[in-house]
Amino acid sequence: MDSLLIVRGRVVDPASGVDQEMDVLLREGRVAAVAAPGKLRGQAQRSFNAKGCIVAPGFIDLHVHLREPGQAHKETIATGTAAAAAGGFTSVCAMPNTVPVNDSAEITRWMQAPERGALVNVFPVVAATVGSLGEKLTDFATLKKAGAVGVTDDGRPILSDRLMHDALHAAGKLNIPVVQHAEDTHMTADCSMNLGATSFRLGLHGMPNAAEANIVERDIALAGATRGHVHVAHLSTREALEAVHRGKKAGVRMTAEVTPHHFTLVDENVGDFNTHYKMNPPLRSLADRAALIEGIADGTIDAIATDHAPHAFHEKQVEFERAAFGITGLETAVAIALTVLHRHFNLPLWRMVELLSANPARIFGLARRGSLAPGSHADVTIFDPKKKWTFDASQSKSKSRNTPYDGWSFTGKIVATIVDGKVIYEG
Repeated sequence: MDSLLIVRGRVVDPASGVDQEMDVLLREGRVAAVAAPGKLRGQAQRSFNAKGCIVAPGFIDLHVHLREPGQAHKETIATGTAAAAAGGFTSVCAMPNTVPVNDSAEITRWMQAPERGALVNVFPVVAATVGSLGEKLTDFATLKKAGAVGVTDDGRPILSDRLMHDALHAAGKLNIPVVQHAEDTHMTADCSMNLGATSFRLGLHGMPNAAEANIVERDIALAGATRGHVHVAHLSTREALEAVHRGKKAGVRMTAEVTPHHFTLVDENVGDFNTHYKMNPPLRSLADRAALIEGIADGTIDAIATDHAPHAFHEKQVEFERAAFGITGLETAVAIALTVLHRHFNLPLWRMVELLSANPARIFGLARRGSLAPGSHADVTIFDPKKKWTFDASQSKSKSRNTPYDGWSFTGKIVATIVDGKVIYEG
């Protein structure tokens, strides 16, 4: 029997209510037992010494762009999942803005085929409308059967009230979420960053906060009317956060994620047209960042997701207005969260793990994941919250290097990533 015993680590498993030193036995791809130190000795072929480390349920990234099919010059499923493993993620949820758009069962199954060489679990989030054109809904039931865990048009928000209503209704019957990139594109045409003092200084068109908040408020009303589940992707503004808080208080089925760059960086970091700070939603103001951190702490925010968006060198090394939106994030997300949220803002490790494992599993209905309870999938993330290190983008597992964090020093590092009971990354 293939078995591994993780010993001497502090198990933090919010889904099971566990936070104490325990040993974890993995056998044949499942968690076989979690017990007091020493009680499981001799029951595994191999052991892993996790002394001084946190042993957590495998981290799940709800929002990544793996670029295959069609854009292998930026990333492949193999390279993207290698980056995920190095960043402590055992599962990733892949967005559909591929070429062609993932709006079919054939592409959904293709992405999950063993031939893709994925190192971690890949769960496709498929297009909500055919071609992501916002005109006709895809066949949600067929796509779910093929392996889809949610529907979205990602960077092309669903603006039609009728279409969003129908999407929420159809997805709600299948118990999958509609993931919305909340942006009223009528208000953001030709914009390349946040509307504020920095955009004014640089002479750039800026995106107002209302472009995000208006769509979130509209979607809350529609989710309430349909009893569907809306998940707000990469929330970035104070106004949208307040809308989510109100929606939850009213009993609407809704969840929200936030990215490390939005709770770490602000629009001023763009400096003099540095394209490594160009993303969508854009980096916002200090007040917005403060609100997001408060929303993470008080439970309004449900998950941390990277929005890993790799681009080729030539797609970023152009004029700011022409540069592609997005940055890589899989290898730095956990370290940023530990450094910023845990060390600087005293967010408990328990809450950190919840945001990265239990809650993501719940949001996308990933059965027997996000927990170390016996019978769960043997996906485990082991990290040292005190380890200091410096990120070197040239050593990234990703094909792309479009990151603002090259040379940054962090406190908190991934020690091992275990998928299906096998150590696939050891740092």
